[in-house]
Amino acid sequence: MKTALTIAGSDCSGGAGIQGDLKTFNAHGVYGMSVITAVTAQNTTKVSYIQGLEPITISKQLEAIFEDIKVDSIKIGMLFNKRIITAINETFKNYNLPKIVLDPVMISTTGRILLKGDAIESIVKDLFPLCNLITPNILEAGKLTDTTINNTVDMEKACRKLYELGPSNILVKGGHLKDTACDVLYDGNEFTYFDHKRIDNPNTHGTGCALSSAIAANYSKGFDTISAVKSAKDYITKAIAGGFSIGSGSGPVNHFIER
Repeated sequence: MKTALTIAGSDCSGGAGIQGDLKTFNAHGVYGMSVITAVTAQNTTKVSYIQGLEPITISKQLEAIFEDIKVDSIKIGMLFNKRIITAINETFKNYNLPKIVLDPVMISTTGRILLKGDAIESIVKDLFPLCNLITPNILEAGKLTDTTINNTVDMEKACRKLYELGPSNILVKGGHLKDTACDVLYDGNEFTYFDHKRIDNPNTHGTGCALSSAIAANYSKGFDTISAVKSAKDYITKAIAGGFSIGSGSGPVNHFIER
């Protein structure tokens, strides 16, 4: 069985973060492993507390996995602060890395800021050049490029700017656009568009986590980037459509929807 490693924060409500990633890996028939960067207190309505783990704790988790188990892909999610990012980057230097998918988690669905101020610059400098793919939404892509994104033309411009920062591929997600749900993939030469009908379902908690971890799982199974993203997009579309209501806020996507 192929493997995939998620490096992210814990979501005690089970819809996003480490828990959502592991469910997604399982749904794709990939053996999931995890390195926890932060513990959050959150549910379907809010993120009320975040505690970043000590860098040594994160480094030791990474070492334990890499020294014993072959890692076929890595998904990186919430990193919280610069010290954590530095610890990951320094530990990575000791190992041969597989394809990495980085979801630059900056703002939660409920509006909570999930990154300390100095962390963004560190992610860009230390981790972007290691990534085969990054998956910012338009809000994150706008913050990273200091632009406002309102349409696919703006998304293309952001892709070009983000590509200059080092990742091999960029997927800017358009779920927050008003008129379309189009995602734009850029490999430095060509754009590929993934345009899906917007689904009227408020239960979208963990969408970004599930998409990036699905892409990582597909990389583990040998998919090329376009195929990995297309398959993951098909999965997440069905997962949103098949989401279920739990809690009093935005419920999770259905990670185990029949595909």
